[in-house]
Amino acid sequence: MPNWYVAYTSANHEKRVSEQLQRRSVEHFLPVYESMRKWKDRRVKLQMPLFPGYVFVRFAWRDRLTALQVPGVARLVGFNGQPAILADAEIDGLRTSIAAELRIEPHPYLRVGRRVRIQRGALQGTEGILIRKKNSVRVVLSIDVIMRSVSVEVDADDLEIV
Repeated sequence: MPNWYVAYTSANHEKRVSEQLQRRSVEHFLPVYESMRKWKDRRVKLQMPLFPGYVFVRFAWRDRLTALQVPGVARLVGFNGQPAILADAEIDGLRTSIAAELRIEPHPYLRVGRRVRIQRGALQGTEGILIRKKNSVRVVLSIDVIMRSVSVEVDADDLEIV
């Protein structure tokens, strides 16, 4: 049964790897977003990889060499020497977001427990610890001297990793 895996590619080879996978009839997915780049004399819309350095591939384990032998594929992403299998739902969610033409763009990975800085709004410049409560993103702000904290709901787009 085929599973989704993540292929780590050589730098800036995602589109070439995608083309080679297409030629070899390997199911794959290279999510892209539109980026406006400005040069001195013009503006250009470019299709950029949503996850630079990665292409999602789907195959049965016995057929892995077809994907691994593609020029530009360095290895499969995994842990403890075993390739990590992605859930179909993760790929489906990405595909749905792109198909719905939602404004999608890369964002730094925010993990609960990481120290973050608020970039915009009334709390701009404030640092705290990222948490989730129900379906919202919150930042815990601590007053160390009195050993007390509060949590405030924020927009994840307004955060940067410290």
